[in-house]
Amino acid sequence: MNGLAAPRRICVHGPSGSGKTTLAARVAARLGVAHVELDAIVHQPGWTELPTPALRARVAALAAGPAWVSDGNYASVRDLLWARAQLIVVLDPPRWRTTARILRRTVVRGVRRTELWNGNREELGNLFSLDPARNVVLWSVRTQRRYRTELPAAARELGGPEVVVVRSDHQIDALVAGLAGPV
Repeated sequence: MNGLAAPRRICVHGPSGSGKTTLAARVAARLGVAHVELDAIVHQPGWTELPTPALRARVAALAAGPAWVSDGNYASVRDLLWARAQLIVVLDPPRWRTTARILRRTVVRGVRRTELWNGNREELGNLFSLDPARNVVLWSVRTQRRYRTELPAAARELGGPEVVVVRSDHQIDALVAGLAGPV
């Protein structure tokens, strides 16, 4: 990582199913810092989205902290996180892998009725919807190209935090192994 010593504020981005939350949790555990899952803040009971002003206030308070790892792609708070980030990780696995992961994850969560955030659960019937806002597989397929090109370019334009694009599980393992543990 280009000589960046022990980043303590890290943003993880990528399409749904790319492993954002899994990687962010691993990195947060390795560093001994808080893991901020943006979906858990945004999706209130009944899948109601937290209004943008309230979301920005909550994320600003979290971003002000000395150490954290966030995961999520919400453009409405990206400026708050990137202004404080020391490292931006963009996950870009092959589309077939992302699609397989998201499909498997959605089916397992639907069958098990797994609670995600604030009482919300994925519904198996959403897999048959043609609305990407309901069908997370369609959402992932439609947004992957944008995340692949726009996120790294926008992050690099900042000229601040290092940007790392990760395309394989091997690269993920190397990234995690290269991070220092708690200080």
